[in-house]
Amino acid sequence: MLRLDHITAGYGDTTVLRDVTLAVATGRVVALLGANGAGKTTLMRVASGLLTPSAGSIRHDGVDLTTASSDRFVAAGVTLIPEGRGVFPNLTVRENLALFAPPGQRRAAVERASDAFPRLGARLRQLAGTMSGGEQQMLSLARAYVRPVKTLLLDEISMGLAPKLVDEIYEALSRIAATGVSLLLIEQFAPKSLAVADYVYLLSKGRITFAGEPCELRHEAVFSSYLGGVAVGV
Repeated sequence: MLRLDHITAGYGDTTVLRDVTLAVATGRVVALLGANGAGKTTLMRVASGLLTPSAGSIRHDGVDLTTASSDRFVAAGVTLIPEGRGVFPNLTVRENLALFAPPGQRRAAVERASDAFPRLGARLRQLAGTMSGGEQQMLSLARAYVRPVKTLLLDEISMGLAPKLVDEIYEALSRIAATGVSLLLIEQFAPKSLAVADYVYLLSKGRITFAGEPCELRHEAVFSSYLGGVAVGV
C-alpha cells in the first residue's frame, strides 16, 4: 500500500498541497481528479520521491519513504509514468526497455514487455521518437513489465491520443492491474478513469475535497464545481 498522510508540499515559498491524505491499497485502482492547477502533478511528484514534502509522511508497504530519494522509491516498487510519455526518443525501443530493467535481466525484461505489447515487440529496433504517440505511451507503460513494480503512478496517460488508442491504453492498464499492481491515475477525461477505478479522490486548490467510490461521486451535486473544466461525462 502507498499512503500519503497530511502532506503539505510546494515550490519555494509557494504551497501547492495542503494537508493531503491519500491511500492506494494493494492491487487497487485509484483515480485522482481535479481541475488544471489543482495540484495533481505535484502530488504525483511527492508520491514518487521527486519532491520532498514540507510536512506529512509517505509510506509504501509500511516503509517510511518521506525523505527518501526517487531511486529509493523505484527500488521499493513505485514507478511514475509522467505526463508527456517519458521515453527517450533517440534510443530504440529495445534500448528504452533495457534502460529500465534490473542489471542482468535485460533480455528477459525485453521479452516480457514484447509479450505484453506485441506492437513494441515488432519495433524493437525503431527509434522511440519516430513512433506514434500511442506507441510511445505503450512503451512508457511497459516499465511495469521490465522491473518489479508494486505501485504505478500515471499522470495524464491518454493526453493527446485518439479515442481508439485511449481504449488500447486502458485495456493495457486493466491487464497490469490484474497482475496485482496498484494504480494511481490522473486523467483529464474523467469517465475513463472512473470506469476502471475502485476509489476516487477529488483535489481542489491543493486539498482533498472528496474521497469515496466512483458510484458515490456520480451522485455528488457539486461534482462539476470541483472539477472545473475536466471532461466529466457521467
